[in-house]
Amino acid sequence: MKKEVRTRYAPSPTGRLHLGGARTALFNYLYAKNQNGIFVLRIEDTDLKRNIKEGAKNQLDGLRWLGIDPDFSYQKEDQYGPYLQSKRLSIYQKYIDLLLQKKLAYKCYCTKEELEESAKRQKAQGIKSVKYDRKCFFNPIPKAGIKPVIRLYVDENKNLEWDDLVRGKIKIPAASLGDFVILKSDGMPTYNFANVIDDHLMKITDVFRGEEHISNTAKQLYLYKLFAWEPPRFAHLTVIVNKDNKKLSKRDQSVFQFIDSYQKLGYLPEAVFNFLSLLGWSPSTRDEIFTKNKLIEIFDVNRFSKSPTQFNYAKLKWTNNYYIKRLNLDQLKEFLLPFIDKKDLLIIKDNLAKILLLFQAQLREGSEIRDLIKIFTVFPTWKKIDHKFKLIEINLIKEFLNQIKDFDFTDSKLQFLINKLGDKFKLKGKDLMHPLRLAITGREQGPSLIKTIEIYGKDKTRLILEGFLKKWDI
Repeated sequence: MKKEVRTRYAPSPTGRLHLGGARTALFNYLYAKNQNGIFVLRIEDTDLKRNIKEGAKNQLDGLRWLGIDPDFSYQKEDQYGPYLQSKRLSIYQKYIDLLLQKKLAYKCYCTKEELEESAKRQKAQGIKSVKYDRKCFFNPIPKAGIKPVIRLYVDENKNLEWDDLVRGKIKIPAASLGDFVILKSDGMPTYNFANVIDDHLMKITDVFRGEEHISNTAKQLYLYKLFAWEPPRFAHLTVIVNKDNKKLSKRDQSVFQFIDSYQKLGYLPEAVFNFLSLLGWSPSTRDEIFTKNKLIEIFDVNRFSKSPTQFNYAKLKWTNNYYIKRLNLDQLKEFLLPFIDKKDLLIIKDNLAKILLLFQAQLREGSEIRDLIKIFTVFPTWKKIDHKFKLIEINLIKEFLNQIKDFDFTDSKLQFLINKLGDKFKLKGKDLMHPLRLAITGREQGPSLIKTIEIYGKDKTRLILEGFLKKWDI
């Protein structure tokens, strides 16, 4: 009988959902769903100093916004929970006691100063990769006021190797690990220890995570061997780099680092999901747009990239624009209304649908609508116009104003009028439309001039043109 696939995303509740974390969660989710399996959110909250109150909620909210809804989490548990590590301390202690009993782990009372002194001695001896010197293994001396940590005794003759789904065979000698800590002095398990216990007991079959975890995987495999447990399959994803091909870090100002930033900027979750799926993974076709269901269907673990993947902002904006253009009017209103100032909304409410549809095709971020609609809410001042109007252009503008006094404002009739004026003044294309656009909108560029005039209406258009001619003392 085929084993049920179970994957997990296991963040610490130390902040908001990061891009790298979101990509990790997405790949774990896609594989689980491709295999009709289970995707779990586990919160690794054993680092008490770094945890924040809303950390776990931030992670779950970010995933759900993206469309990644865990089958089980700290809010919805199955028989393998709880999914908060802080609620599993008695479980970890059981395995700590077992290792101590079997003399496979030991208490270490060394102070920070003693550890630093040991490291200095090793470096002075030319040892580049310093390790714990096993002082407390050979001669454990309890010290008043010092709570010991628990270290794992590592047999340095063992080799640790695995077939990585991204990188192929990886081999790390156990001698490079040292006797690493598995229980901290505050009674909390370390990342590597709790990770192994949880993944085993939660029946996790596959782990997709960043390449920075390769050294952790060696330590974890040592523990799997010690307990005689079957480890999951591992895939260590390549790093995401910025436009300068430098590893994306949380201090990088060239890229918004957190998923909720994209929500605030006006990215659709479908667009971000689609974009992230192609950061380090590629389909068998050249297609770049995929629905979530299609990605689940075609996801193949053999198609991970072995090279760093660049975060391409232009591609993300292009992807978002693709999805924005496919929103129907009701969806468009729901998406864009939060980005429009209330005072502006009051001004444009009667023409809201026309205005949103006018800008829909050009939007790359939803928040762009805030400034774009100012053409309909702010009276032009013509201050930024760097254009010397010719006499023929002034006469064109005057004639346009004169003609619209008794005119029905519709697309077709406005276009007919402008064409007629073009024939009269022997102007066409940019020579015809540009002076009219400058006079009516006060801007060099903008949406369709015909549609803009129609939305303005006759009275506002007349008022603007009269103001323009007065300003130029014509």
